[in-house]
Amino acid sequence: MNLNGEVDDNYRERLEYADNLRDVWEVVKDSVKEVLGHYRIGMMLFLDDLPLNLGAYHPVGTNNIVMNRRLLEIVEVTTEDKNRVNAFIYNILLHEYLHAIGYLRETEVKTLILQIAQECFGQDHIVTQLVRVGPWSILKDLPLDVVEGPKRVMEIVKDFEESPQKYIV
Repeated sequence: MNLNGEVDDNYRERLEYADNLRDVWEVVKDSVKEVLGHYRIGMMLFLDDLPLNLGAYHPVGTNNIVMNRRLLEIVEVTTEDKNRVNAFIYNILLHEYLHAIGYLRETEVKTLILQIAQECFGQDHIVTQLVRVGPWSILKDLPLDVVEGPKRVMEIVKDFEESPQKYIV
């Protein structure tokens, strides 16, 4: 929000035009930094076939987020609105990023997600709506029990986060 309490359209526009996971990730990091003043660099994203009731997880003590590839594919295929897909991804990544920067209690994370969504996107935006009703509401009419398939190998998302720091000099 700006000094007048109005939503800055920057986050809305960036999320609307995000073309990939990295673009959404940059919005996640910037919104957390703006609202909470915290950030973390060097995160890595992995895609894996997880149970459909699990969007993602962050193994504590690592710089990893593991996102449910199967669930992501379902959302992308069944949701025609790119803004809704990006809002779903934003919610999932935001949740895990908050864990990664040290917020481990689920109740605290849920409260912070709502605060960040409201301040960066406003009350009426799809990001904030999904926070209130849960990101799985996008899939409410799909029979998810028939979507299971063979487990594939976990994959890393290349160039997920560009770090300005060199690890090897």
